[in-house]
Amino acid sequence: MLVMKNIGKVFTTDVVQTHALREFNLNVSEGDFVAVTGTSGSGKTTFLNVAGLLETFDSGQYTLDGENIQGLNDKQRSQLRNEKIGFIFQSFNLIPDLNLFDNVDVPLRYRGFNAAERKSRIIQNLERVGLGKRIKHYPAQLSGGQQQRVAIARALAGTPRFLLADEPTGNLDSDMANSVMTLLQEINQSGTTIIMVTHDQALAKQAQRQIIVRDGKVCDASETAAHIQTQAEITPSV
Repeated sequence: MLVMKNIGKVFTTDVVQTHALREFNLNVSEGDFVAVTGTSGSGKTTFLNVAGLLETFDSGQYTLDGENIQGLNDKQRSQLRNEKIGFIFQSFNLIPDLNLFDNVDVPLRYRGFNAAERKSRIIQNLERVGLGKRIKHYPAQLSGGQQQRVAIARALAGTPRFLLADEPTGNLDSDMANSVMTLLQEINQSGTTIIMVTHDQALAKQAQRQIIVRDGKVCDASETAAHIQTQAEITPSV
């Protein structure tokens, strides 16, 4: 479903070149739930932006749902992104002046769905995340966990082929984080492919697969297992 081969991404300024991704290789199959971890500056966010067609890449090959991304113009990339990908962000990115119904409605309007279809999708997905009775509430009237659920409903309303989640529990306490993770697992079990960037090892272990990004590359399987074991050994128990 998502195949990256030797992806390279370089950020250039007047004084320095930064290789954010180098020989980055990853295969994600339909129905996978992949957790991506790594230290700050390892390349996780750049990978997510490239995967989500928010940034271009400088070298390598990227195939998304059977389509070669290289050579697509901005309009083609935007159309593919809108049709195939749902985004979940750490900061929720809800519009404070809009109620839940209208927040979920915004991306559907860009997709050109008619009013009846949009209403059906909005209600269905807000109910799916347990907020069907708060459809006229505003973001400020919700907890952080509930706001993230609205963001998930907004992403799901467009029936994406897969979700990209960037630290989706980063602004939540542990109980809310576990609640959101449980919801993501349920969504994955219903068939949606999920790629989640997280710094939380406990949450990462709940995904089907865990990869570690280091110096712009994906660690191989043996190196990943060794790194996880090392992290577990040096992390104090509480």
